[in-house]
Amino acid sequence: MPPADIKASGAPLRPDASAPSAPSAPSSRASDDRLAPGAPGYRRMSFALFAAGVATFALLYSTQALLPAISGDLGVTADQASWTVSAATGGLALAVVPVSALSERFGRRTTMTVALCVAACVALLVPLAPTLGWLVALRAVQGAALAGVPASAMAYLAEEVRPKALVGAIGLFVAGNAIGGMSGRILAGWVAQAWGWRAGLAAVGALAVLCTVVFRLMVPRARHFTPATVSARSLGRTLATHLSDPLLRRLYALGALFMTVFGAVYTVIGYRLAEAPFSLPQGVVGSIFLIYLVGTVSSAAAGKIVGRLGRRGALYIAVGATGAGLLLTLSASLLSVLLGLVLITAGFFAGHAVASSAVSRTATTGRAQASALYQTAYYVGSSVGGTLGAMAFRSAGWDGTVVLGLAAMVAAASITLYATRKAILEQRRRVVMTSKA
Repeated sequence: MPPADIKASGAPLRPDASAPSAPSAPSSRASDDRLAPGAPGYRRMSFALFAAGVATFALLYSTQALLPAISGDLGVTADQASWTVSAATGGLALAVVPVSALSERFGRRTTMTVALCVAACVALLVPLAPTLGWLVALRAVQGAALAGVPASAMAYLAEEVRPKALVGAIGLFVAGNAIGGMSGRILAGWVAQAWGWRAGLAAVGALAVLCTVVFRLMVPRARHFTPATVSARSLGRTLATHLSDPLLRRLYALGALFMTVFGAVYTVIGYRLAEAPFSLPQGVVGSIFLIYLVGTVSSAAAGKIVGRLGRRGALYIAVGATGAGLLLTLSASLLSVLLGLVLITAGFFAGHAVASSAVSRTATTGRAQASALYQTAYYVGSSVGGTLGAMAFRSAGWDGTVVLGLAAMVAAASITLYATRKAILEQRRRVVMTSKA
């Protein structure tokens, strides 16, 4: 996952106090003994969550840099191989809401431990998959298991860390996400260049096992978790309320559209760079994901842009940067393609940061479920983008993938324009009402 996936997801994944089964917030007395820098257990907790982030996002996108090699070895097309990525992100998308509810019953620490153990065990089986069908099935199970980490980590931090230290603790977890997503692809790429794609996946699996062991040994026992029963009926009512909100629906759509572009581009870019006129080796193709570091900068800058231009202004800039980047990648110059990827990455992370952070501000109740729904839409966009991008590449080459991305950005711009027009009309109505008064 990209670096901003958890940072911008908003409130911790737990029911709000308005829900019948929601546990009460910790009292001020209880908050005094929560973790903070310098307190016993804080460093262990930070290191444990960092390891969890590395394992989760190294595994989630582990096949993305290896798709050309998988296609060549198994004799499948780009769109068929892309299912090894789409199955994992799709599994996570389907599981994140129900798993967030399970974490309320069984605890954050337990949920994360089980999630990482299952995903790591599956990772050891993935390199042994005899056919593409088995590989896709194992990846879907892996993605569903990994849903337990983002569904629980933020709630665990909110409950166990003092409010003033929470931002720093979340920052370390986000760093683990970023490093895991990037290092998993790079590690797989370089190992695959020497020993094949199966060895590349095995290396990522070994990394995940190591991180899982570190997490379990280091993570402190939860002291402020209160078990709660979340009924299917109350959860359904909360989700229905969010889905009936027009603004939230627009934000979910924006997250999905931005991720459609990102998923399509980074699923197919390996094929483009491995072919003429570039003909880059597997290890170098994997290293392209170093561009992800741009996202850490653009995500942080998004807040400043919103402060100056407003949320819609920031979205226009994100859409423009992403669209310009897509057009640049049409060039036969490697430098232009790389610059295009930088713009796409910067635009995506900025747009994602703006949309996802707005979800928490918009939802007045059930913020946990509102955030989980955004993550669902986000990862559905990743799955759809990866699959459709690969299909477009198979049918029309890289031009087809770019057209798909531009269509998604036109849709995102249209949603933002609609919101702008609605805001202008509302402002005019208020002026008229004020003048009449």
